Amino acid sequence: MISTFRRVHLAILATVLMGQAVQAASGYPKHEAPIPPPTVALMKEKNTSPAEPMLIRIYKKEAELEVWKRSTTGRYVRLKTFPICRWSGQLGPKRKEGDRQTPEGFYTVTASQMNPKSKHYLSFDTGFPNAYDRAHGSTGSALMVHGTCSSAGCYAMTDAAMSEIYALMRETFRGGLKAVQLHAYPFRMTAENLVRHRFDANIAFWRQLKEGSDRFEATGEELVVSVSAGRYTFQPAKSPDAEAEVVAYRAMEDDHEAVLLEEGRAAIRTTYADGGQHPSFTALWRRGVSLGEVSRPEALAYAGLERVITPAPATRLTCLGTGACAAQAHEVKAISPPAAGEQLKPIARLDGPLMWLTELPSLFTSFPVGTAPMGVTHDQPMILGAQHIVPARLAM
Repeated sequence: MISTFRRVHLAILATVLMGQAVQAASGYPKHEAPIPPPTVALMKEKNTSPAEPMLIRIYKKEAELEVWKRSTTGRYVRLKTFPICRWSGQLGPKRKEGDRQTPEGFYTVTASQMNPKSKHYLSFDTGFPNAYDRAHGSTGSALMVHGTCSSAGCYAMTDAAMSEIYALMRETFRGGLKAVQLHAYPFRMTAENLVRHRFDANIAFWRQLKEGSDRFEATGEELVVSVSAGRYTFQPAKSPDAEAEVVAYRAMEDDHEAVLLEEGRAAIRTTYADGGQHPSFTALWRRGVSLGEVSRPEALAYAGLERVITPAPATRLTCLGTGACAAQAHEVKAISPPAAGEQLKPIARLDGPLMWLTELPSLFTSFPVGTAPMGVTHDQPMILGAQHIVPARLAM
């Protein structure tokens, strides 16, 4: 049984998340509610302000929406991560009206796409279909980011989250920005995820998305996106140094993928009965806390089911000398058996045995021999997000 205190705590948490008691400041209509003071303070801490340009990144599988703001350095910094209460369909782009797919790709949102009178509290149109979608004959309209927890091709954020996101967009438009970029991805565009989903029918499309994602990760600048011959293309950065960061970052990611494939990482296919939601909402729902209007709640029990298409091979460890060597758990990775005639070379000595891999010199540096390596740091997301690689500036 849940204690009375626990029930009250859960009820308060649900109220905050779902926005059942979202109150605009006295005298303000909902679409004019000010940005919450803690978020304003956070912007100051991150050297940005309400009027500065912003950018949105969405990840379906993780069910997270990130708000990024341009700082005084000229680069975008992640301001906040909002959990998504509901998205519908499967991983992959939207193809036709009625398929319940939430869009994936690169979109722009102008002030005219903001809807203060939405039936889902507040909303803005993602801009689907864009030039890429039209080039591929994709159809659909009114694909929104909105309040509540109900989706039929939209990203449903709850009223409380949508109130804050709407206010952030409103103020950045009033600051002079003509359009907010929206990057919508199936999952975080890491080398690991691309390898895991390498046999998916959408992999060629996702590799285009990764190219844009890598560019933003490397430079922290808005993308200049166009469509040519039915595929996304990206204009090089204005600064040669920034473009060098892009080249280095993409080389690092390519090397990472090559190593994962060499190790024989499993390939999977992820399926959904009808979309998913962030674990924070799932936890509330399972405890009997009302999330308000939730689309197809029965489908959430079958969200994100993974089927292994190609399993990882058994771990192989080779030791020098005689006798058996018992490997420590942290020392062993899954390594595929060598092909006939393949030459193996030791690349890292551990305290005990030697691990053997095919030689991949660029694994440890994205630069030609004699130039400086690129460092990376880990920046924790604000809300239940996964770790996120942020490239450091190139050493001069």
